[in-house]
Amino acid sequence: MGDFFSKILSLIESTHVVEQLTEVDYVGLFTNPWFLVPFIFFLLYLLYKQSFKDLVIIAIFVAVWWVSGTEYMNTLVVGDELQIKKILPVLFGGAAILGVVIYLFFVRSD
Repeated sequence: MGDFFSKILSLIESTHVVEQLTEVDYVGLFTNPWFLVPFIFFLLYLLYKQSFKDLVIIAIFVAVWWVSGTEYMNTLVVGDELQIKKILPVLFGGAAILGVVIYLFFVRSD
């Protein structure tokens, strides 16, 4: 089982996925019509189908992606030390998001 995970980790390292995600040009992405037009049509389709659970999940992904690029997230680790006073709001925010996702998938029925 450990060999399986080591192969996955080596694949992620060899394709530089983490670096690609950290170097995304947000402004360029959301002003690019080749991304924006299909994204808007997809959101309108979800509104038409009244799939609010999927819309909330997409909104959570976009919000987490946006928050992960803020200056606050860049200052969570100074040197090699984790800033405990700054990590607690992130943990509570993650717990709240996890609570919303659990509610959408397991508690609320469509």
